[in-house]
Amino acid sequence: MNAIVSIIMGSTSDLPVMEKAAKFLDDMQVPFEMNALSAHRTPTEVEEFARGAEARGLKVIIAGAGMAAALPGVIAASTTLPVIGVPIKGMLDGLDAMLSIIQMPPGIPVATVGVNGAMNAAILAVEMLALSDKDLAARLAAYKQGLGQKIVKANAELAEVKYNFKVN
Repeated sequence: MNAIVSIIMGSTSDLPVMEKAAKFLDDMQVPFEMNALSAHRTPTEVEEFARGAEARGLKVIIAGAGMAAALPGVIAASTTLPVIGVPIKGMLDGLDAMLSIIQMPPGIPVATVGVNGAMNAAILAVEMLALSDKDLAARLAAYKQGLGQKIVKANAELAEVKYNFKVN
């Protein structure tokens, strides 16, 4: 089994955020890899990774980064694969990282999810992959249907909460 999604983080201190992407990909039965690469501390390795990603069979890259958050953009500059950036909360509550990731120059797009939104990055990656994989599309549809059921259940539980002036 070869990875088709790569989860990259600037350092292992980002793992508590990025493991949410790993868990979702695992639940969806999508083969993935995880690595720590730094755009500033290991720039040669980042460029080698990005240039060889497609040849290794990868289809989507999820890159998490905090502070200066150059990693997703540097990867996107060296590959034609879709890159999904995950701003990691740190300085300025992650706003600095988010702005660094979304402000890419024309020709070097990075799809960007919310701060610490690694799970949404994985969902977006699965949506991309599901376009050409019917089995994965079915698993994704079941997951999305389950989201609606959670709200139905939550609403039923709210109906049982009593207050003096609550009318429903």
